[in-house]
Amino acid sequence: MRVLMITPWFPTPGSAESGIFVVRDALALRADHTVKVLHLDSEPSASSRSGATEVRGVPTLRVPFNRWRVRDWFSALKAVRAAANEADVVHTHALSGIILFAFARPGKNTRWVHTEHWSGLTAPETLSPRGRISRRALMPILARPDAVIVACERLARTIRTVRSKPIVTIPCVVVPPASVAPAPSDSAVLRIVGIGGIIERKGAICALETVAELQRRGVTAHLTWVGDGPQRNELVARARELQLDDQLTLTGALSEAEVGEQLDASDLFLLPTLGDNFCIVVAEALSHGRPIVSGADTGAVDYSAPEVSRFVVDAKNPLAYADAIVDLLAATSAVSAEDVAATVSGRFTPERVSELLTAAYTA
Repeated sequence: MRVLMITPWFPTPGSAESGIFVVRDALALRADHTVKVLHLDSEPSASSRSGATEVRGVPTLRVPFNRWRVRDWFSALKAVRAAANEADVVHTHALSGIILFAFARPGKNTRWVHTEHWSGLTAPETLSPRGRISRRALMPILARPDAVIVACERLARTIRTVRSKPIVTIPCVVVPPASVAPAPSDSAVLRIVGIGGIIERKGAICALETVAELQRRGVTAHLTWVGDGPQRNELVARARELQLDDQLTLTGALSEAEVGEQLDASDLFLLPTLGDNFCIVVAEALSHGRPIVSGADTGAVDYSAPEVSRFVVDAKNPLAYADAIVDLLAATSAVSAEDVAATVSGRFTPERVSELLTAAYTA
């Protein structure tokens, strides 16, 4: 089958991890199908790299697309129609990626499948006023594709408010490690890792305040946060205020392999999120054999076994997260990393996701 994937998010030379979930889908599908990606590139440097290239071996056509330039709309639609004529299935990604198709299909004679990811759909309270306006304007377009794919039930519930045609649940690809490393289990320090942008929605500051609360309870903990963002300086200042400078490590953005290394070096994963959908980092943590504590407004509740996870409803409360961590540590004291990883074994592999996507394409 010939699959054309259209996405506004895809790796670029300056942002190697952008759209990593789209790359993983493309690589998974390549085992059984012919896959081409059309990247609607909105970065300022897009025009300098437009044209055909390869990204991790996937044939990719980069098309500059600044939605404020009328000529970009026409050139993007022309490129899409030409590519769609050679495809059996057009697979669009992300709400911002289907804005081109508000009034026309991406290909007249091809099946159209769309995968939606945006956390703003399920957590509009985390958006700016402008973001909430965009959400209301764009959501009705989700009624147009032949099928919409989501990675969690909370996103499906939201999309059902504007769509009566099929909605299919398919997880994101998470490649399990070759072997599951045992946790450090150092009695002197609890090693906690969090992964995500240093933004309010991901809760890095709340995670640090949770470390402070654990300290007050006699549990020495160290927080490693993987990612970067506009709250970085505020997080550093808060660590200084709490006298936790030596108990906080900020790694910045890391590669997939380096993220795996940080998970392996931890005892527990913590994400005080205010709203996420599938939440790949939770699935990755479980695949690496690490118990997880997260905010409750997340699609991770769909696949996280209760014996190795805790979800906090009071998502901004460090005391509630400390309670959850202490409880989970007690519950998993005799549980091995292999046991934790076994709770998600085989669920997110490239082979499984490719099988499910193929079924969606042929339904």
